[in-house]
Amino acid sequence: MSAIETVAADVPLEPLCRSLGVSRAAVYRRRRPRHERRDRSPDRAPSPRALAPAERQAVLETLHSERFIDAAPTEVHATLLEEGTYLCSPRTMYRILASEHEVRERRDQLRHPQYVRPELLASAPNQVWSWDITKLKGPRKWTFYMLYVLLDIFSRYVVGWMVALSESGRLAQRLIEESCEKQNIQPGQLTIHADRGAPMISKGLGQLLADLHIEKSHSRPHVSNDNPFSESHFRTMKYRPDFPDRFGSPEHARSVCRSLFNWYHHEHHHSSLAFLTPAVVHHGRADEVLDARHRIRLAAYAAHPERFINGPPLRDSLPTAVWINPPEKTTRQDAPGSTIARPDDPEVVPVFSSYRSLPTTTNASPQLASHAEVAH
Repeated sequence: MSAIETVAADVPLEPLCRSLGVSRAAVYRRRRPRHERRDRSPDRAPSPRALAPAERQAVLETLHSERFIDAAPTEVHATLLEEGTYLCSPRTMYRILASEHEVRERRDQLRHPQYVRPELLASAPNQVWSWDITKLKGPRKWTFYMLYVLLDIFSRYVVGWMVALSESGRLAQRLIEESCEKQNIQPGQLTIHADRGAPMISKGLGQLLADLHIEKSHSRPHVSNDNPFSESHFRTMKYRPDFPDRFGSPEHARSVCRSLFNWYHHEHHHSSLAFLTPAVVHHGRADEVLDARHRIRLAAYAAHPERFINGPPLRDSLPTAVWINPPEKTTRQDAPGSTIARPDDPEVVPVFSSYRSLPTTTNASPQLASHAEVAH
């Protein structure tokens, strides 16, 4: 500023300010500083336009009256004008109310609750089930059938499924109740996780789970990673080559799903289950199958050890724990939703992602009375 004032007489102000990166307004403010506003003296006469104390009180009494207590100043002003009365402008009414600390938002503002991030751990079958509903295209446009699927997240075994014409909490209650009976679920043994769809949060379903002493868990709104096993299962099923684009009838949908679930249970070797099938893991035959595989590898190694460059083959191990949203302190996971801990992992709570190979279809055995099927 001092340099500008020194050469300002010989150089135009605009290019000088531009060359120094200084605003011309700053120079003008420096030359003519703005005088500080003086506080109004209590002895100073009020403005001739101000309302008298009696008039202010009359405005307040009108606004406080039972007739206008819930009305906005603009509404009060318009009503009084139609009745031939003028007290003051709506803006003056607001100023008077503000001076009395009576201006605020009258409506209750929506406050979104803090949803807890679900953290579920399964170390054996029938500890945590995940369930969801997906749509199957019908024979015509805008026609759908609803496929309900109950999935055990540890074994990826579909413990119950059903094809229905609509989403219904009542149908979900029946499916869950009969699935628990088939799997011999004991009180306090099971946690059922789902998203926040209408059937999942229905009052009747909540009462049923309470009666069966089953703990319920829900995903956070709009967070699909909170229910990764069901989402991946539907993807696996719908990407099968023999999955039709459309279904001609509910019976057709049940027939196709029954075949796909049977393939998934007994033929699909799941990459997150040490390439065992869900039926083998769910029914406790994993060690038997892994031991048999290991014996075959050892025999092959004994016959041709030179073909095993890393030495004798190691026995595969089944994951010991499966998470939905593991605790934040755990690491080494490459997917946000589900992780698996293996017994040979050096960490205390070791995990690695199983999201890329989640369940698909399910085998259904006995047939429920209302188009539902529950796996043995």
